[in-house]
Amino acid sequence: MTEPLNIYCKNTGEYLPVKGGETLLEIYERIKDRISITPICAHVNNKTEDLHFPVYKPNMVEFLDLSSPSGSRVYIRSLCMVLYKAMLEVCPAMRLRMRHSISNGYYAQIVDKDENEVVPNDELVTQIKQQMHNIVDQDIPFIRRQRLTSDVRKIFVEAQLYDKVELLDTSDEIYSVYYTLGDTPDSYYGNLAPSTGSLQVFDLVKYHNGMLLLGPDAKLPRKAKMPIHQDKMLRAFDDYLKFNEIVGITNVAELNRAVIEGKTSMLINVAEAMHDACFSRIAYEIAQRYRQGKAHIVLIAGPSSSGKTTSSRRLAIQLMINRIIPRVISLDNYFVNRENTPKDENGDYDYESLYALDLELFNKHMKQLLAGEEVDMPTYDFTSGKRVYKGEKMHLDYNNVLLIEGIHGLNPELTAQIPEEQKFRLYVSALTTLTIDDHNWVPTTDNRLLRRIIRDHKYRGSDALSTIARWPSVRRGEEKWIFPFQENADATFNSSLLFELGVMKEYAMPLLRKVPRNTPEFAEAVRLLTFLSYFLPISEEQIPSTSLLREFLGGSSFHY
Repeated sequence: MTEPLNIYCKNTGEYLPVKGGETLLEIYERIKDRISITPICAHVNNKTEDLHFPVYKPNMVEFLDLSSPSGSRVYIRSLCMVLYKAMLEVCPAMRLRMRHSISNGYYAQIVDKDENEVVPNDELVTQIKQQMHNIVDQDIPFIRRQRLTSDVRKIFVEAQLYDKVELLDTSDEIYSVYYTLGDTPDSYYGNLAPSTGSLQVFDLVKYHNGMLLLGPDAKLPRKAKMPIHQDKMLRAFDDYLKFNEIVGITNVAELNRAVIEGKTSMLINVAEAMHDACFSRIAYEIAQRYRQGKAHIVLIAGPSSSGKTTSSRRLAIQLMINRIIPRVISLDNYFVNRENTPKDENGDYDYESLYALDLELFNKHMKQLLAGEEVDMPTYDFTSGKRVYKGEKMHLDYNNVLLIEGIHGLNPELTAQIPEEQKFRLYVSALTTLTIDDHNWVPTTDNRLLRRIIRDHKYRGSDALSTIARWPSVRRGEEKWIFPFQENADATFNSSLLFELGVMKEYAMPLLRKVPRNTPEFAEAVRLLTFLSYFLPISEEQIPSTSLLREFLGGSSFHY
């Protein structure tokens, strides 16, 4: 007698009998009264799958809603396809381009058949949003299909999705996955929702020269997020989008084509020169303010793995070219004694909190230095968890500025006692402007996570599993202590490099493949491996020792 097929459902904590070929959605419908969530996807053996996934063997299944990272990504991807279909139906001669995340949402632009940017008016945005609501109300299923890559290519040619055609042309995959929504084909580098009826909460608003797609608010999931003011961030993104267009590398297919044609050397040189030009411009602005009696303190802040340390070193060089000598101060040396460190929600010491710093002492020392006094500088002993003094003295000469790197640099409370005109705030982040194709952007968070996985393994002996496991906590700290203050910056430096994901691929993929299947982090490792699979590898040999990317790969000429 054949043993019945069972799956283990983590949501109910029990084994469930299933029929061979039964989908996850069908299984959920049988047990939905015993599950407190409405799922949008699931983890099957710790790998994200859509709810149309058929079960043919014993599996561990966990149904996920949009409150989970996997569920949230599925929701936003699915909304993008709904937006694409709605725009086709409202203005079929136009193309949709999803650019990047910003202002609590996802920035989309419209271009015509000649690649000219079309600035939508309020009426057009309202029409597209209403059509999105119509599509959601129809509850149309997202159907996942897998065909020979040559057949998928023909489908995309017919649909005039030439950016996706070019990406397939640089792939060596025999089979490729795509989705259909009614008669509309598209592709995404992850799973989609079971149907459009799952996407009740969203908004679409006019935003600068395009539109902003807004998903559900994590705190109020029945309401869409509200846009926030991020004009400086948008300008930083726009500057790099223009740079991408000039060098002819706007998406992964064009990057891969440059690799195939042996043009990576020129690409690396141009991208590195762009960084040099940015540091030169920022240093010149600081120097101009300094000579007016201002900007004696330069504060450098940014999220994890944004390249703050190399940025401070390269900015220091440019300042010296402008005849200004930076004096470096580490915020870490102003930690309070360990027993006075605030704790997080888990009862652990929260070293990312602003209040882990002795703000009173820090401001006192800054005022003394600005007044020309000599200060006995502290050092924080991480072994004992106490502040110590080793006789290190500091004072400022006429051509000195203070260069201070730390995550709280943009927070006004850090330097509340220092006159505003004496501060210059620089925000550093990897604002990735490369896209996979018109409908799939590269999340800046993924770029930084890959940098951190490589760096943690090389310099801290940590495996990818550990880094991925810690990442949610790092992100929560960024959301609380860094991102709310981005617009306070006097200048924004985009630390991303057009070629870096092709270089990091060779480093990151072996580390990601070692993440065990029986861990929750396996789903994230698989997602990142899928993401990296779109890139052709790029050799690091021609990357200069001063490159910001060397902070993560090794081989830097800077001392860290």
